[in-house]
Amino acid sequence: MTEKIKFAAPCIFGLESTLGFELKRMGAENVSVTDGRVTFEGGFDTLARANLRLSTAERVLIELGSFKAESFAELFDGVMTLPLESFIGRLDAFPVKGHSIDSKLHSIPDCQSIIKKAAVDRLKKTYHIEHFEETGAVHQITFNIFKDIATIYLDTSGAGLHKRGYRKNSNAAPIKETLAAGIIDLAKVRLFDKMYDPMCGSGTFLIESVYKALGVAPGLRRSFAAEKWEQLSPSVWQEERAAAMELIDKTKPFKAYGFDIDTLAVDLTIDNAKKAGVGSKILVSEQDIKDFKPQRGAVTVCNPPYGERLLDLRQAEELYKVLGDKLSPDKDSPCYIITPHEEFEKFFGKKADKKRKLYNGMIKCNLYMYFK
Repeated sequence: MTEKIKFAAPCIFGLESTLGFELKRMGAENVSVTDGRVTFEGGFDTLARANLRLSTAERVLIELGSFKAESFAELFDGVMTLPLESFIGRLDAFPVKGHSIDSKLHSIPDCQSIIKKAAVDRLKKTYHIEHFEETGAVHQITFNIFKDIATIYLDTSGAGLHKRGYRKNSNAAPIKETLAAGIIDLAKVRLFDKMYDPMCGSGTFLIESVYKALGVAPGLRRSFAAEKWEQLSPSVWQEERAAAMELIDKTKPFKAYGFDIDTLAVDLTIDNAKKAGVGSKILVSEQDIKDFKPQRGAVTVCNPPYGERLLDLRQAEELYKVLGDKLSPDKDSPCYIITPHEEFEKFFGKKADKKRKLYNGMIKCNLYMYFK
């Protein structure tokens, strides 16, 4: 196996540059940003570091290779050239999944079958065995066929990286942890000592704010698929976890304040903050948005309810008006609000200094940024 491994980290559309900066800060090499993903290079230490520290990536993939595949023969032959044995041992499991878009090979089950057969044949030649028990660690093979170009990956993360381990339960309209982290990054929350979320739901913005402000690696409280791989020494993970722990600044006087009209949401946020290990940095209380009193010198971030989710459209628009009355964002007290409502600014009463398109699940949203 070569020293340098090529990786790909998919992300939510709109967060590519944010993820790229994260990777550069942690020392990844040859970082390249494309739509919906960022590629980079490094060794096994980079693999572990990326899984532990990246807050906006959906997962960390090893990119095994890319080739043209307009027929099943080309797909088979392409997979046969890949260095699977560099990562997959003779006892390891190697299931296959993936997707195909705008390509001649559009049947996912057929593509899975061909890739699996090619992987088996390649590994047969390496290990000189006819049958693979697949009782060892899982090395998930994933494929992406786009416009007849097949790219084959190994998933090192297992469960998606948005699953930090702190949110076992959530309210009816949670924001994804990776999206929340990206918004927190865009809001430059780490430069402030106070952050407010007047409609905190299950507390995701609050927790991700504390993580970002204190330099807490979001993956410290979970495990990853590649931790079970024989190809990676346990010492790599131990060293990277220890290095991540060293980066945490426990002395920073940062506090995140959350409010919600729902008692259950308040209780849920408190519980999630404890699970995340940041309970002492988060203060939550039950409060109607009409009673919200923002403080100067703090950054406000929120994901207000909107018609398609929790409230009907008219109620949501009334909520935006109240929010606009309460908030007077400027350079010292900026405000970042994500919503799919195209006319949010009209009801909020202020034109955003900048807008950024983001996706909350399948819902296209805008992040309205007020910072001048």
